[in-house]
Amino acid sequence: MSRSILSIIGLVVLALVVTACGDTAPTSPGASADPLASQPAGESPAESVGEEPEESAAASAPEATPQPTAAPPPEGGRLAQILDRDSLVCGVNNGLPGFGFLDENGDNVGFDIDFCRAVAAAVLGDPTKVEFRPLDADGRQPAILSGEIDVLIRNTTWTVTRDATWGLFGPTTFYDGQGIMVRAADGIETLEDLDGATICVQTGTTTELNLADVFDARGISFTTSPFGDDTDTYGNYDEENCDAVTSDRSQLLAQRTALSNPDDHVILDEVMSKEPLGPVVPFGDEQWFNIVRWVVFATIEAEEQGITQANVADMVGDENPVIARLLGGEGDKGLGLEPDWVVDVITAVGNYGEIYDRNLGAGTPFELERGPNALWTDGGLMYAPPYR
Repeated sequence: MSRSILSIIGLVVLALVVTACGDTAPTSPGASADPLASQPAGESPAESVGEEPEESAAASAPEATPQPTAAPPPEGGRLAQILDRDSLVCGVNNGLPGFGFLDENGDNVGFDIDFCRAVAAAVLGDPTKVEFRPLDADGRQPAILSGEIDVLIRNTTWTVTRDATWGLFGPTTFYDGQGIMVRAADGIETLEDLDGATICVQTGTTTELNLADVFDARGISFTTSPFGDDTDTYGNYDEENCDAVTSDRSQLLAQRTALSNPDDHVILDEVMSKEPLGPVVPFGDEQWFNIVRWVVFATIEAEEQGITQANVADMVGDENPVIARLLGGEGDKGLGLEPDWVVDVITAVGNYGEIYDRNLGAGTPFELERGPNALWTDGGLMYAPPYR
């Protein structure tokens, strides 16, 4: 066979191979090199052959939840803003008997409410100059970060995450712990007796997280029935839509008084967590943070020194230098307040013990013993640094 014939046969075979195996036609100069260019509109290469398109690594990664950021402090400082506004904006609960609720006249009353009034008395000399801003559990962090409230005093647990991302936590005003309330008729005595139970819980709280931690660690199966506010949480429990309800023990005691038949319900002995409750202020203003801290400390120190709502005026200028200093005998201590601001606070709401007894102690529907909320001199945890 001649060399020319062999060359022709070789060319024909090569052409057949290229035709059979080639995926695309050769790209002509100036044509798009994009492999999608030859696909019908709206169709991907994978879709054109009936395959599920693979999710890219970027698409499959969970999107990071944007963390809310704190608003800058007011120009001139929050104290100046409050003085100019002539009122304190205090974030509160208006549905928790004993701590923050509306009385029969529609007035805000309670343990936390009195601390709002104490701050107003310290700063403005008038405990009535408070705008109470009701907040549910989920509304607390946004209100603090945005700066729309001056202080949050609303049964809020101090945790490391909240300390880092919400605001600055002041001294603990109430040491609490989480408990569970059940119907006495059900015969439930331990957490293990709740295996398989449905438990009402409020969303956006440490309560929800603690419940999961404790029950999971002990192998107790349960179902949560979450609600957005106190009213729905305890209303559903009262209507027997869940077997139990969990929250801070103080809240359970308070809410039990509002149930249809309070005596039909018991709170289990076991305490599931530590819940230190206290005021929170926005980031970025150390002067304001110090003011709120020392208002709390002043009520504690006043109780320790025997200063009460009834005798505070008589104790101004006392021979005891600790008392004289606390009541303004040595002038302002750097907070930027009037020298006798503590006198205004105690005149308005009394000392810590008076605030506690008036709202939570003997003679109230709750009859809460002081326990860890007693002064350190009485075996409790309440302790104020020296005012000097």
